[in-house]
Amino acid sequence: MKVLIIEDEKPAFENLVEGLLEADENIQTISTCASVDESIKWLNNNQQPDLILMDIQLSDGLSFNIFKSCNITCPVIFTTAYDKYLTQAFDYNSIDYLLKPISHGKLRTAIRKYKNLQTYFVNNHSALFDYLNNHEKRKSRIIVKKGLEFQTVRLEDVAYFFTEHKLVFLVDKESKKFLADQNNLSDLEEELDKKYFYRANRKYIINANYIKRFKPLERSKISVELTLAVSEEIIVSQENAASFKKWISEI
Repeated sequence: MKVLIIEDEKPAFENLVEGLLEADENIQTISTCASVDESIKWLNNNQQPDLILMDIQLSDGLSFNIFKSCNITCPVIFTTAYDKYLTQAFDYNSIDYLLKPISHGKLRTAIRKYKNLQTYFVNNHSALFDYLNNHEKRKSRIIVKKGLEFQTVRLEDVAYFFTEHKLVFLVDKESKKFLADQNNLSDLEEELDKKYFYRANRKYIINANYIKRFKPLERSKISVELTLAVSEEIIVSQENAASFKKWISEI
């Protein structure tokens, strides 16, 4: 099994190499890259490895930028000291997300997970890549902040998201309000399953499962009422009214 390690800290790199050999002495570290630019050059000029261990924060930017210039078809195990990239990582072939400092035990478990997936897909990386695209991207949870700590909330329990004072919040089925670990509604919208979540307007994203009723307003606008109380009326604009009706009818 050939592994590419993308890591800019020498101690972290050495720890990964030692951990890989403990997990399986037949694992071969074929190369290491320490930056986004170096990784792009290597991947565009070499055969794809079986697996990539990829640090997220590199000296010249986030490793997610590598995917914009390379067609990576192998699975990736992300390594980082921060948990704030967890949901974003699963947009990029991720099969696991390891927080530093990485113990050899956790790395061994991640390698075992890779091997189980490899066996399931009969060593067919293209099938595994399709699986990662079609299933991992459909996130089931979202990270929220609670004081100085983080926790996750199941997306099926989120009634709606809204933005206020340039922050993104969510309200769950029990009307509990959380600060979402998201920069804005537009980025969040891209990560949600559009079958169930709809961008009602610039302030709200609503979950179809919590829509109680909706009614037409003047100028072809639509007022949406949810099954739990909202501090203000949720209005779908005239421009989006047709797409809202189409969306709600296809659920």
